[in-house]
Amino acid sequence: MFARNKVLQSAAIALTLSAAFSMAPATAQESADPIKLTLHDWTGQLITTEIMGEVLKKAGYNIEYVQADYLAQFAGLEAGDLHVAMEMWETTGRDAMDAATATGKVENIGPTGMKAKEEWWFPEYMKEKCPGLPNWEALKEASCAEAFSTAETAPKGRYLGGPVTWGGFDDERVQALDLPFEVIHAGTDAALFAELESAYQRQAPIMLWIYAPHWAPAKYKGEWVEFPAYTKECYEDPKWGSNAAAQYDCGKPFGEIWKVGWSGVKDKWPGAYAAIKAFTIDNDEMGAMITKVDLDGKSVSDVVAEWMGANEARWSGWIKK
Repeated sequence: MFARNKVLQSAAIALTLSAAFSMAPATAQESADPIKLTLHDWTGQLITTEIMGEVLKKAGYNIEYVQADYLAQFAGLEAGDLHVAMEMWETTGRDAMDAATATGKVENIGPTGMKAKEEWWFPEYMKEKCPGLPNWEALKEASCAEAFSTAETAPKGRYLGGPVTWGGFDDERVQALDLPFEVIHAGTDAALFAELESAYQRQAPIMLWIYAPHWAPAKYKGEWVEFPAYTKECYEDPKWGSNAAAQYDCGKPFGEIWKVGWSGVKDKWPGAYAAIKAFTIDNDEMGAMITKVDLDGKSVSDVVAEWMGANEARWSGWIKK
């Protein structure tokens, strides 16, 4: 009887262990290597990336944040040295993204839920000095260009673009549309908006790159310049548009902000891949969080922690998919 009970006990233990292993989450069989998420040089992207990273940490993944160039990062993603980039903007990154995904080594993991707008922007008070705005053709007038000039660019107008690493083809756009403007690139995202703040307070002339989602379009009264509407042909075919000898004679595209990653993510970390794919956030949420960092002085980590606490049911659903 004792021997029989021991056999039955052993069998029960074996069945229990078997059931336990069969019910173990997929993450138990996934790689313990760190998932490398790229960080760029604007507040919204830092927030998006840290939210995703902290959610994945909650699911038990090892996360590493890596500073990377917005466009040059694709070499690292193709090689598998970098793994996920949480924001690739349709407005500025589509060409680089398409070239990378065409290799089969990088995957578009889907939209973030945010909609991108990036374009030349001016304060409302500048319309008195250039009344043809927001029509782009007003910028061709010498008097209008001079109204936007500074000591370093006069008599040409000054356009303050984003950091060179953001792309955007603004130098090419000025040349293609024969605009009497000089493009000056801000060194950082913070410098771009610090200059806007200073100019707006003094009612000084300024024309600059503004993007949304962001707090600036809500805080300041102004408008985006209305260039000829973007088409793919405008960027690819010189014969398209008003200048038959040049590309980029139109505005920037509008559209999605995408998540992209190394194509090996779904096999190496399938649970993380599912969570990244499920991630979604909207412009209003992101704009509010950027405001807390850039205007209220909170840290990115504090804002992310606040969002995590308020949205646990939501992000928990991402890691259960």
